[in-house]
Parts: sequence; C-alpha cells; structure tokens
Amino acid sequence: MSTGGPRATAAYWLLDAPQSLRAQSHRMSHGAGLGWFSLGNEPVRDRAPLAAFQSTDFALHARNVVSHTFVGHVRDASVGGLTVHNCHPFVMNDRLFAHNGVVKGWDTLRSWLTDVERAHVAGETDSELVFAYISAEIRRRGDTTKGIIEAVGRIGAELPLFSLNLIIAEAGRLWALRYPDSNELWVLSPGTGEPGGAPGGPGRAPGPSGTAPAVVVASEPMDGDPGWRLMTPGELLIVEGLAETSLTPFDPPRHPLRRSDLTAREAASQDLGAGALPEGITFGETAPLGSVTVGNDPAAEPSSTGGIADGVAEPSVQC
Repeated sequence: MSTGGPRATAAYWLLDAPQSLRAQSHRMSHGAGLGWFSLGNEPVRDRAPLAAFQSTDFALHARNVVSHTFVGHVRDASVGGLTVHNCHPFVMNDRLFAHNGVVKGWDTLRSWLTDVERAHVAGETDSELVFAYISAEIRRRGDTTKGIIEAVGRIGAELPLFSLNLIIAEAGRLWALRYPDSNELWVLSPGTGEPGGAPGGPGRAPGPSGTAPAVVVASEPMDGDPGWRLMTPGELLIVEGLAETSLTPFDPPRHPLRRSDLTAREAASQDLGAGALPEGITFGETAPLGSVTVGNDPAAEPSSTGGIADGVAEPSVQC
C-alpha cells in the first residue's frame, strides 16, 4: 500500500478487512512479514516463520507503525525451510520486495549473478534469487523500471516459470507485476472505492492527521468494494506518488509451467482460485472494470497462494 507521501497506518488492510493478511494467514501460515519506511526513508522490516494471526509483533506493528508505504506478506511455503531468512519481504539496496509464484532454473539464475551479488542471498527461495537478479539489473541500468523490465524479460525468455507476481517498493515509488496469468493480482486506486466506506477502508489510510488516499495492491480483493481491478497478465504497474502508469512490455513466457509440472508442495502454495481471462481479454490487454467478480463467491475455491499487499494503507502482495 502507498499513500504517496502522508504517513498512515495499515491496520485495516493488515488486520481488520474481511480478507486482511491476518485472515489470510489461517490459510498461509508458514510465515508473516511487514516492511515499511522509516522517517529517514530507510526500509525496515519485521518477519518471522509464524502465522500472522499468531504473531503479536505483526498486530503491534500494524496498529502503531506509520509510513507512506507498506509491503506485507503471508507465506505458504513452496520451497525452502520454515526459517526467518525465507520469509518475505526481502530488503536489498534500499528496496522492499515480495513475490508470489514459482520460478525454476536456479543454477542458471545464479550464473547471472556475480559473487558479490549472490552474497545478498541469505535464504533458500526462488523469490530471493529473483530479487537479487532484479537488483543487479537495476544497478547495471541505473533505473528501476528499466532494470525490472530487463530482468523479467530475461527470466520469461530463459527460465521455466509458473508465476512471477511481485511487488518492489522504494521510498515514494512502487512497482507491481502480474506475470503471466497463472495467479491474480488486484489493485484498488483512490477514488474507485465505495463512498462513505470505513475510514481505513477502500482507497484510504488512517493517519495522525485523518485519512489519506492510498493505492493498494493485493493477491486477492481484501473486501467487497467494487473498485478492485484485476491487473492484466503481463502488466507492470508503476505508482509514483498516487500517479499510476501501466506498461505491458513483456512477451508471454517461453517455458511456462503448468500446475501439473509443479511438485505437490509448489502446487499447494499457488492460487487455486485463479481462473481464465475474462471473455475477450488476451495477454497484454486491459481487463475492464466489472469484468470479474469481486468479493466473496461461495462457488469459488479458496486461495492458498502466498498473500502479498502494497500501498500505504495496504499491501496484500500485499503491498
């Protein structure tokens, strides 16, 4: 979640929304983490291999920390042990990162990194390796957007992948990617929510001076507000302040993995509720508002993906 400047809390999205990260953690219980930016705009994070609903620190930070940007994550592990080093969000080069998906070809991915770049990786997940490679490309190109496009483009062209949904946050800017269509990623923009909603709810974040508008990105709609928009497969959303720009610079993956290609553990960690594209929508096109169902659908299968969010009032990645 990002407010674009004013500092606020993320309690509604992290704790109180019908599908808050705490609520999702009953399905995704292998770890929880929350990242934000200090008053000096340095990234801070607290994470543990513990379900969010069991973590007193998670609730404490959600109620009391104020920031312009939060990245939250609840983990349903697909690879790696249940250790703090494998919990999201990750921090490198003053950026926060969270990922939902499966990427293979680790030996090839490692070969794209120098020894110094590999030294940033402390855990055992594809997510952290991907972040290290994206960080390396950002440094090589001197621009975050260009680095993300280069890294994701190469991963999509050369590595087997099921999903590479991710959130990257800097102080004042964030990037959200849905790639390809295997898992969903949703965005709630200021002004698209129901009028008169909860003060910490749709498109708003409570802070010391009232509420502030916020952009919220999440793996699933976190409440029944009709303003939630399903991001297009291949869409890279860039939020600077509260201004949103969407790019679709990616080709479909050359080596896409099907659910049947995954191990039982990997498949269990991925979003069972992700469905086909809305009728008439193809890769790289914008899905119209209202073309997908938002809210609780009793016929839908429960999601078991790792939840992420972003925004200042929210992240369900969460960002």
